[in-house]
Amino acid sequence: MAKQQNLDWDDFRLVKVIAEANGLAGAADRLGVNHSTVFRRLGQMEEGLGVKLFERHRTGYVLTPAGEEMATLAEQMDENVTAFTRKLAGQAVAPAGELRVTTNDTLLIHLLTPIFTRFMQACPEMLLDVVLANQALNLSKRDADVAIRATDSPPETLVGRRVATIAWAVYGRAVDFPDPPDSIDAPELYERPWVALGDNLAALKATRFVRDRVAPELIAYRVNTVLGLAEAVEAGAGIGPLPCFIADAKPSLVRLSDVNPDFSAGLWLLTHPDLRQSARVRAFMDFMATEIGKQRKWIEGSAKRR
Repeated sequence: MAKQQNLDWDDFRLVKVIAEANGLAGAADRLGVNHSTVFRRLGQMEEGLGVKLFERHRTGYVLTPAGEEMATLAEQMDENVTAFTRKLAGQAVAPAGELRVTTNDTLLIHLLTPIFTRFMQACPEMLLDVVLANQALNLSKRDADVAIRATDSPPETLVGRRVATIAWAVYGRAVDFPDPPDSIDAPELYERPWVALGDNLAALKATRFVRDRVAPELIAYRVNTVLGLAEAVEAGAGIGPLPCFIADAKPSLVRLSDVNPDFSAGLWLLTHPDLRQSARVRAFMDFMATEIGKQRKWIEGSAKRR
């Protein structure tokens, strides 16, 4: 009886990569080796194990039951290594090293960049890697260490703190409203063109408000970013809801309503539970909470920017 091959961790990884790439060529590209190397290694594994790990079809390589077990174990190994790395990062003892932070373009440009700069001055041993993304990155897999998000429903898998409430109101150009109304229910507002956010931001309260209250033919312009929405109002494309911390910084804009609590969203600092005790994560989140707190009245629409 032939002696069964002893498997190496790299063998499990190879099976997983071939399955993900649906073939040898794609797996070779991902691993940075030749196609023939992947072909030879897979053949040696199958010969040593005495079982086929893949069915070869014209459409690609399909896992056999034995191959599925190996791919599942490889995924578990990958998750365990990621968890171990994350825990090591959580045991860092000094605020030094690289920190990856994810946020969106609106917060970065109109709020966070000066605060990030002050943080780097206060902690010169720290390096920030900022990732712009409106979707939630997977902090469990270390796509980012800290997320700064505008949301009323932070993911249950993360921990953190709500540091402010982002206020919104309806704005228009000051030149168009020398005597602006102070109520969202002013009839003249609903006789003018409006600008609105695109369908990708349909879940935002401000997006729903425009959709529910403004006649479709008066929604003259849609854009899929809050930054673009502010630019459109400032250019005169129409009136629309904007975060106060953006619009109040533009002298050409004027509020056409009080701050509308139905538009507001929480501003959160979030991290993974395994990283909450990391010295660099703690130092960063404490600093950000303090600095954002200094701007809270501006963010919450009750004062001009400092």
